Amino acid sequence: MTKYLKIFAISALLLAPASLANAQVSFGIRIGEPPAPRAYAVPAYPGQGYEWVEGYWHPVHGRYVWRNGYWARPPYRGAYWSAPYYSDGRYYSGRWEGRREAQHRNQNRQHENSNYNRR
Repeated sequence: MTKYLKIFAISALLLAPASLANAQVSFGIRIGEPPAPRAYAVPAYPGQGYEWVEGYWHPVHGRYVWRNGYWARPPYRGAYWSAPYYSDGRYYSGRWEGRREAQHRNQNRQHENSNYNRR
């Protein structure tokens, strides 16, 4: 009986670090809400296919840094800019969103319609 207890104790000691390896530890520094947006001049519209990304504050090394607005081309058709925001003590980065599949479906529909019209 004691032999089995020793085996159990040794295996528990050997397996314990493996279960701890999957544990996630995180920490953060709370710097509060970002300041109010700044006023700045909007540059001229560069041309077709550009969207305006509004200026925003973003955290860098424990403080907020202002990023002026800028014109950008969306990374894919149907994409739109989702502005960064602060909620419940957390900062959420801005990002491009939108469905990429929409352009493929539209292309397939156009292709199907063109084949239909050829008959």
